[in-house]
Amino acid sequence: MSKTELIGLYRDMALIREFENETYRQYMQKQIKGFLHVYSGEEAIAVGIMSVLKEHDYITTHYRDHGHALARGLDPKRIMAELFGKATGYSKGKGGSMHLFDSSRRFMGGYAIVAGQMPIATGLALAAQHEKKNALVVCFFGDGAMQEGEFHESMNLAAIWKLPIVFICENNLYGMGAAVDSTYALHDEIYKAGDAYKIPGYKIDGMDLFEVRNVMQKIDSHVRDGNGPVLIEAQTYRFRGHSISDPAAYRPKEEVEYWLGRDPIVLVRNYLIEQGLVTEEELQEADESVEQEVTEAVGFAQESPFPEAEALYDDVYADEE
Repeated sequence: MSKTELIGLYRDMALIREFENETYRQYMQKQIKGFLHVYSGEEAIAVGIMSVLKEHDYITTHYRDHGHALARGLDPKRIMAELFGKATGYSKGKGGSMHLFDSSRRFMGGYAIVAGQMPIATGLALAAQHEKKNALVVCFFGDGAMQEGEFHESMNLAAIWKLPIVFICENNLYGMGAAVDSTYALHDEIYKAGDAYKIPGYKIDGMDLFEVRNVMQKIDSHVRDGNGPVLIEAQTYRFRGHSISDPAAYRPKEEVEYWLGRDPIVLVRNYLIEQGLVTEEELQEADESVEQEVTEAVGFAQESPFPEAEALYDDVYADEE
């Protein structure tokens, strides 16, 4: 990879972290209301996966969707505006944090219902198969989705029809406040959950940007060439609670300290500098540009208007056109 590409990947991760830190500040100031689930700590997964995808590929995800949206190239200004409930947001201020959507980038939404995005992603994969444009679908979900019927139904159908879909479980060890080892029998081998459907599985370090990217590159052609779906388990950790209102006191202090010591942004920053691939000054410049971009996003959101009351009835049905 070129130096420009490496700095770009680092910057994408730094943008997600700074954006999420700012959403926390704005939530505390009551500028953002409702539910807010931040992606801090999991940035390497979204950036590593998205860096391999093509423009015509589809993405669905869960309610912790800001990082995926930013990594896909959605505008931080419009994302922040949506979080502020403003008319200039991606869902016109009516979707909020959990329902970002941009069909122009084939980012087909965050979904609040656990595993609710999985049947939709499977349907998108069927459409992609029929279109015959060599597109694939990436479906992100959390470890909490493993117990849902939609997971098994989607995996089974995708396997039967050999659909071009990559199922990515972001295993951050907790579903809300419940540890995965207390709720799922296969908690230490989630990637093997596809065995029942003859779907190959991969277990990867979700804190390692380059491992995520390398594995996605490896399976990309496999899925596009009609060999059927793949399941990836990316082991990761959320640096904040389930949502902003969750103090996460149920997590052991030693566990938290261990994972904070594996901060994916620090890991990639140190690697790039130690290998002589980039300079500290170049990464500092990227950090400064990220801070400026997030500041501008907040300003845009603050200055944008709220939706008119009449807009409540818009977009309930498809346009007659």
